[in-house]
Amino acid sequence: MIRLRIKEIAKAKGFSQGELSRRANIDENTLKRIYRNPTAVITTETLDKLAKALGVDASKLIESVPDEFEEGDRKKSSNRK
Repeated sequence: MIRLRIKEIAKAKGFSQGELSRRANIDENTLKRIYRNPTAVITTETLDKLAKALGVDASKLIESVPDEFEEGDRKKSSNRK
């Protein structure tokens, strides 16, 4: 499974969600969805825009994680309700 590292990298570089969405020219709701769900499906165009806005190669924004990550992440979310 692929996990997006956008939130971590944006935080490390000091970007707010609003600033990043403006610089990448993507809808703020799209970025909020990515922040909430790092295994969300996004287009390569969106990934490229985010990479350019953050000043990193697109490959730095993704990582391969075990499939259990998503299942464990869902369990954590359901426990918060």
